[in-house]
Amino acid sequence: MSTNVLVINSGSSSLKYQVVDAETGAASAVGLVERIGQASGVLTHTVGEDAPDKHRIELPVPNHTVAMGAMADAFAEHGPSLAGAGLVAVGHRVVQGGARFGGSVLIDDEVVAIIEDLSDLAPLHNPPNLDGIRAARASFPELPHVAVFDTAFHLTMPEHAATYAIDREVAAAMRIRRYGAHGTSHQYVAREAAAFLGIAREESNLIVLHLGNGASVTAVEDGISVDTSMGLTPLEGLVMGTRTGDIDPAVVFHLYRTAGMSIDEIDNLMNRRSGMLGLTGMVDMRDIGDAVDAGDEAATLAMEVYCYRLRKYIGAYTAVLGRVDAIVFTAGVGENSAEVRAGALQGLEAFGIRLDGAANEARSRDTRRISTSDSPVAVLVVPTNEEFEIARESVAVVRA
Repeated sequence: MSTNVLVINSGSSSLKYQVVDAETGAASAVGLVERIGQASGVLTHTVGEDAPDKHRIELPVPNHTVAMGAMADAFAEHGPSLAGAGLVAVGHRVVQGGARFGGSVLIDDEVVAIIEDLSDLAPLHNPPNLDGIRAARASFPELPHVAVFDTAFHLTMPEHAATYAIDREVAAAMRIRRYGAHGTSHQYVAREAAAFLGIAREESNLIVLHLGNGASVTAVEDGISVDTSMGLTPLEGLVMGTRTGDIDPAVVFHLYRTAGMSIDEIDNLMNRRSGMLGLTGMVDMRDIGDAVDAGDEAATLAMEVYCYRLRKYIGAYTAVLGRVDAIVFTAGVGENSAEVRAGALQGLEAFGIRLDGAANEARSRDTRRISTSDSPVAVLVVPTNEEFEIARESVAVVRA
């Protein structure tokens, strides 16, 4: 029986897609439609993994419905045939499921309405996620569609970890609590890390660091999330590519009252003009690393700030968990930056964390251990695969 799933990740101006085998994780086709809503769009369609056949097409893409049609045309022209792929579901990434969804669900009109109602909690993400859902349901009406929520993995957080210390009635009325994000990645990586270590997922205590342009860290106790660094929105927590991470909320009042900045201007500053970009003028950690090597003082300070915040969270979550089986790095920066990994773990030998310098510097795309053989706490690098996780979740929902 086929376990192929069409995985859709719909953004405001892009549509990512893959055909993924939920049993093996193999992707028979990968694609991206960019510049949706602009005068000219671009579709990139790649077939196969071992010897990829890549096609680039420029075309007008005024909306997500047209993007979905362009995707279908690319499959029809360049393969593989969607009709012959044995698709069992279409899996959709949805950023915010609020407190309504503690797991993945079959999409119907009621689910669409709830996702739309939750859009005030993720105004930049849920609306384009819905655009993709609506377009895909129209294009593939015969297939079941499954919503896989970034927040679902974190709904296991205890109330004391999820609750902000503000007026209870205001919090309840406005649905203010800590939801977290990157849950699909954290869930996948936690499962893979436990398997690599040879321990049951339900008995694993891990600190998982998803470090990309967006970044978050999760404390995983007995296989479930008990705390995570992102909160009501993805702004809380670690220093990120363009986001501040943790900051005194009174900075907002100060900028509003003293600098005369509007709420929208402050929002733009903290989400799009801060983080490593604000500190260095650069977002790509490779460029920042090169600047550090060249003696750039601003880049050096930014890297210290970035790694210091990581160390603080590792220390805090070690206290939360009590026992830690492994520190796990994933996503673009976590998987590829030996400098960041070393900086994040510097001085943590007293916690039982001993990094193997040579193993840390070695390049690999595989899951690997980069701690010394006698380190009480393992340090792992586990490549994330959110599409594989979405495919697995989708098949599990359809079969349930």
